[in-house]
Amino acid sequence: MNELLPTATPKQARRAALRLMGPHRISAIAAVVTLTAATAIGLLTPLVLGAMVDAVTDADGDAVSRIGTLTLALVGIAVASSFLVGVSNYLLAGVGERVVADLREEVVVRVLDLPQSDVERAGRGDLVSRITGDVRLVTRAVSEALPVFATAALTIVLTLIGLGSLDWRFAVAAVIAAPIQIQALRWYLSRSAPVYREEREAEGARAQQLLDSLSNSDTVGSLRLAQPHLEQIESRSMAAVRLSLLTTRLRTRFFGRLNIAEFIGLSAVLITGFWLVKDGQISIGAATAAALFFHRLFDPVGAVLSVFDELQEGTIALARLVGVTLAPVPSAPTDPQEPVDSSASLERVTFSYRSGDAPVLRDIDITIPAGSVTALVGATGAGKSTVAKLIAGTYEPTEGVVKIGTVPRNELPPSTSRSAVALVTQEVHVFAGTLAEDLRLADPSATDNDIIAALDTVGASDWLRALPDGLETVVGDGGHRLTATQAQQLALARIELLDPPLLILDEATAEAGSAGARVLDDAALALTRGRTAVTVAHRLSQAVDADQILVMDDGRVVEHGSHDELVNLGGRYAELWEAWSAPRS
Repeated sequence: MNELLPTATPKQARRAALRLMGPHRISAIAAVVTLTAATAIGLLTPLVLGAMVDAVTDADGDAVSRIGTLTLALVGIAVASSFLVGVSNYLLAGVGERVVADLREEVVVRVLDLPQSDVERAGRGDLVSRITGDVRLVTRAVSEALPVFATAALTIVLTLIGLGSLDWRFAVAAVIAAPIQIQALRWYLSRSAPVYREEREAEGARAQQLLDSLSNSDTVGSLRLAQPHLEQIESRSMAAVRLSLLTTRLRTRFFGRLNIAEFIGLSAVLITGFWLVKDGQISIGAATAAALFFHRLFDPVGAVLSVFDELQEGTIALARLVGVTLAPVPSAPTDPQEPVDSSASLERVTFSYRSGDAPVLRDIDITIPAGSVTALVGATGAGKSTVAKLIAGTYEPTEGVVKIGTVPRNELPPSTSRSAVALVTQEVHVFAGTLAEDLRLADPSATDNDIIAALDTVGASDWLRALPDGLETVVGDGGHRLTATQAQQLALARIELLDPPLLILDEATAEAGSAGARVLDDAALALTRGRTAVTVAHRLSQAVDADQILVMDDGRVVEHGSHDELVNLGGRYAELWEAWSAPRS
């Protein structure tokens, strides 16, 4: 079970929302004032229609003239109200979008500051569901649900005031339905809030399982684990579906209760109007206005209660996003030290993914001299990638210490920790934008000549020249499509521009087909020159020229030495090499 990133409490979420709203308070106040004016003007319509009824029933000589004047008034009310509603919704949506943008930026900044081990333990699916699904829900809540809620709430308050201005007994009759509505809302919120929270977490777990299965599809296929993975996906998908169906049933029962409340409230207002008109205390027009006032309550009351659904989803999504910003970031070391060189070592390191789990590495002692190339080989699950990620800082050891240039990783300054080691995996991403912009993410000061030289180092010159606009060719989503080999070369070129002293290649060429394997092997070899390098070898041919080879099995280093030494030893590596180099029929 993944250790999900934290979720903020309702109080923490509210505090964060108010803080984010601070820089935009003037726009927010303008939106509220405009919305209040629009709502107040719109509520003049029932009064005008009531006056029309009185004009008709009075049947005096001025009736036609009065009706004409009142008709023009209705047109003016409709135009003014529509204009002001549009302005207020625009202002509210603008404030909401800016607040969400600020929140999204805070989340991304905090994620980049978090230890990679925390992100890995939480699972990328949980993180992806937060910065995609949760951001979408918060955006929808602030840009759609919040304006509807604010408009409806103002309409309810001003309508009740309007009813009371006609006769206080109308207001009393109208609120007869309120206890039923309030009870329906309390019933709904008490049951739906936990379900929505579970639904968001279930969707995060489903996304994580999909990512795990798809990103490791080769391993899943080779070990014949497709069926168990499909069963896991099905199980987590069905959990999300069951929760979604439960929320639908709750909403259906909720709106049924609201319909009963509307029926009771309108009946009370009509009966009250009948008796007041019969006693001559009010005119037919006033009774008509009262009925129209209450009828106008149907939509806003329903809107307030129905958007609670979206607001509740948005609130829970907000809590999940704010929770990421509250995730603890390790404090900087009190006595930071700079590494003397680019060597690396693991000293008596044991590692488990989660507390209580069986260790996947046991008592590992590894020394990687500065300027050397070390290859990690072994069967799938031997622990090669785990060692690589410990050196890179993606994981923290359960026991023991990882050092960079004789300095423990946790005592390195944050800037050094990020720049001293670069990890390249088989999972690469092509960022949307021009090719030059993509590469300048690694080095914003890089000139065009620097970029061309980096691409030449990784063997990308040929396809660079074939691009329609050279370095200005748009790549990524919606742009020129790069092959898997070209995308990996692009990732390797970023490393060349970044120029880290210690480079880790975790099966960085494994995704290429046979045609691109040699190209990427040559590119990786070029990057290792002049650097300390650790290569997780997907193919044994990648280990042949390494200065030292570490053979791993079941979380331990069982052999180490050069290629020739290990072949002559006749042990585990020799068996692997013989199987690798044997002629294939």
